[in-house]
Amino acid sequence: MGMPILSLTEAELRNRTSLKWRTYDPDVLPLWVAEMDVAMHPAVADAVAAAARNGDTGYPHGRDYAEAFAAMAQATWGLELAPPQIRQSGDVMNGILAVLSVTSAPGDAVVINPPIYPPFRQVISGYGRRIVEVPLTDGARLDLPALEAALADRPAAYLLCSPHNPHGTVHTAEELATVAGLCAEYGVQLVVDEIHARLVDPGVRFVSALSVPGGENAIVVTSAGKAWNLAAFKAGLIIGGADAGSVLRRLPPLALQAMGHWAAIAHTAAMRHAQEWVDEVSSEIAANKRLLARLLEEHLPGTVYRPGEGTYLAWVDCSALGLDDPARAFLERGRVAFSPGVNFSSDHRQWVRINLATSPEFVTEAVRRMAATLG
Repeated sequence: MGMPILSLTEAELRNRTSLKWRTYDPDVLPLWVAEMDVAMHPAVADAVAAAARNGDTGYPHGRDYAEAFAAMAQATWGLELAPPQIRQSGDVMNGILAVLSVTSAPGDAVVINPPIYPPFRQVISGYGRRIVEVPLTDGARLDLPALEAALADRPAAYLLCSPHNPHGTVHTAEELATVAGLCAEYGVQLVVDEIHARLVDPGVRFVSALSVPGGENAIVVTSAGKAWNLAAFKAGLIIGGADAGSVLRRLPPLALQAMGHWAAIAHTAAMRHAQEWVDEVSSEIAANKRLLARLLEEHLPGTVYRPGEGTYLAWVDCSALGLDDPARAFLERGRVAFSPGVNFSSDHRQWVRINLATSPEFVTEAVRRMAATLG
């Protein structure tokens, strides 16, 4: 048994120049933006290094990434995808933008489930569409009766996050089939962000929206960027259900030219050679969820944390701590950075999102700093 994947030291991580590690002062422990504290998988590093040695810095060619994803989807989920169903593109949010650009018009409504990943709001309101909110239930599940009421108003699209960010909810096959059926009944385009699909706890079954009855009309946008920590390499996939070809054919041509050559190389290597790696990472993340729950109960018993089955993100209710702005207090007094809940929903100012794709030592130190904030 080798070293845990999530075992990089602070000294190693402080050498990084990415957003997570350069936004705050060096005495702040950053557990906020969704970057993982991992080394690049050796097969990915080797593929990128080979491209560098060969001066292979031109334009992307071929469909290796799409084919590698299809092979992974079949092996991991039993999901069969035909080549015409998959388009290679840039990152996930630009892929979603491309889909919304051909399935909605300025002024049209798009449904989301807050609290939600902030770029969902940006891609809707920033491009002239109108946000319709159907919050998750108190148990962090889809509110199916409320969704039906919203979809019956015939919005242009429903933008679903699966697994959900920030809650970590893994939607069931039954929930997804209900959603897909409602979208079909009311003529609503279902668009699903499945970027966290490979990050689920051991024993948990992820279900793609493409695999449920009604999913034939859905569009899924995904990428290896999250599960393999490859955000630096902009590449994504837009995947249509069996009957969604008309949407795929209308996608803006530029959207399908937005993938970088090295990104395609890196993501393809991850898909082909790093499946066991992401299973191990998911196991370590699940252990961090249990650790965080235990530490919060012990040191900050007022907090409420229900671990989700997916993602490496923890959504923590700090309402009982008596802080005006928990994220700011933890940052300014405790010197630990989390994502403020208000970024995900105006109703969640007392929540913080904690990134658990880090070492257990960092999780422990983060809770120590949270407790020190109250001292």
